[in-house]
Parts: sequence; C-alpha cells; structure tokens
Amino acid sequence: MRELLARLAQFVDPQQVIVVDDGSVDDTAELCSTKGVRVFRHRRNLGKGKALQTGFDAFLQTKFAFVATMDADLQHAPEHLPAFADVQSVTDADVVIGTRRMMGTGMPLHRILSNTITSRLVSVRTGMSIRDSQSGYRYIKRRVIEAVSLQSSGFEAETEFLLKAAGKGFVIGGVPIETIYAKEKSSMKNWETTVKFVKVLLQEYS
Repeated sequence: MRELLARLAQFVDPQQVIVVDDGSVDDTAELCSTKGVRVFRHRRNLGKGKALQTGFDAFLQTKFAFVATMDADLQHAPEHLPAFADVQSVTDADVVIGTRRMMGTGMPLHRILSNTITSRLVSVRTGMSIRDSQSGYRYIKRRVIEAVSLQSSGFEAETEFLLKAAGKGFVIGGVPIETIYAKEKSSMKNWETTVKFVKVLLQEYS
C-alpha cells in the first residue's frame, strides 16, 4: 500500500484518494491515515462488491466528474491513469475498462480461461465488445455511479456493475494496460465465484 500511494501521488492529490479497508488485520488503515487519503474501514471482510459500493458512496459525496477504481496489490499500475482519461476524452465512453493481455504474462491458465469465457458472455449479454470483464481497473463517469447500485458482495459485483450500466444505456470501452501477475494468493474461490457469476448473468437489469 505504501508504494501504491507514493506512485498515485504523481497523478492524484492524496486528498482525492479514497481507500476502502475491507476488514484487513494489518496496519493498512493506520498507514493510509498518515498519507492524507480518506479511509473507510469495514470492521470485518464484507467482500469486493461491498468494498466497491462503500467507495462509490464516498465518491458521490464529492463533486468530481470521474472515479478510477483499482486494487491495492500493485496489479493495477497508477501510471496508466492518463491513458484512461485520454481514451475517455476521445471516445466519450461512460466506463473505460483496463484490458489486460492474457497469454504469455504469467497469469494462471484457469484465470485466462475464466476471464475469456466470462468476457465473451458479458459481451453477448451487453451487445458490446468487452475483452476483460473481470478487470477491476476502471475509469467511470459520475452519472454511472449515480445510476448503478451494487447488490452483490463478492467478485461477481464487477460483472453486475457492467450489466447494470449497459442495461441503462451507458457505453463501455477499454484501454490496453500492462498485465502484472506475480505470485499473489487470490481470495477468489473459483467454483463459488463461477456459480455467483452465472446467477448475476441470468438476472435482468435495466
């Protein structure tokens, strides 16, 4: 987290950064509070979806026109932020997703297969080409956050967000980003997440 905040500071004023501590047992919240960023802490782990919604709710208390979401494990390089803004300004997309290259990057095969399949299903469902539906690195217009509220608590919330946004007529685009995949242990439980994804995909949103 220390490195991420230092790199973010090159592009964003720390006072504009919102950190959601989803029930961590380390000193994340304390460290962030010393760096001038806004910290929102869940007393226990509530899941990715709840963490995102907490961050979105906090964003809506500001007057900013866009919000970028990223994970804190350094898989999302802050140095790509200007590219998101550039693509958005050219395409006027409501949501810009950071699209990773899959093959030859160190990403485990099961994650490549999962992402490829889910992205194609989401693309069919939304009628838009979405190449990396599981990427949490996103640049989003304020009006989308105002219109979309997440109900899912886990990783499937990122799919729910895209389906709801598309259902409301928002345009979803993408920008190529570096694929950073080391030996981090993911908290994503593959079978459980897949079942929840299917449930989200089968729901009707508008």
